[in-house]
Amino acid sequence: MDIKTNKVSDGIEMIVSGRLDTNTAPELELALKQLEPAKQILHLDLSGIEYVSSAGLRVILLAHKIMLPTGGKMVLRNPSEFCRQVLGATGMDEILTIE
Repeated sequence: MDIKTNKVSDGIEMIVSGRLDTNTAPELELALKQLEPAKQILHLDLSGIEYVSSAGLRVILLAHKIMLPTGGKMVLRNPSEFCRQVLGATGMDEILTIE
């Protein structure tokens, strides 16, 4: 898995690619916990995700929870087709903001 973090005008963009599974989810979790949420938007770009497991879904929800208490927000950007299917099957597409 590869994670790239960039500052953007309204917050932070994280571009995640590869497999988001039991082995790699802790890496994304660590990167998320190092963010300073403040009142900004976390753009989580999942266009390069080839596979996401339940461990990966847990970390995506964690990102959402990290941003909320400070008035921030998380937006999933361009989830891959596989991600869209998993988000839809789990009902997470009803909870999260997806662009």
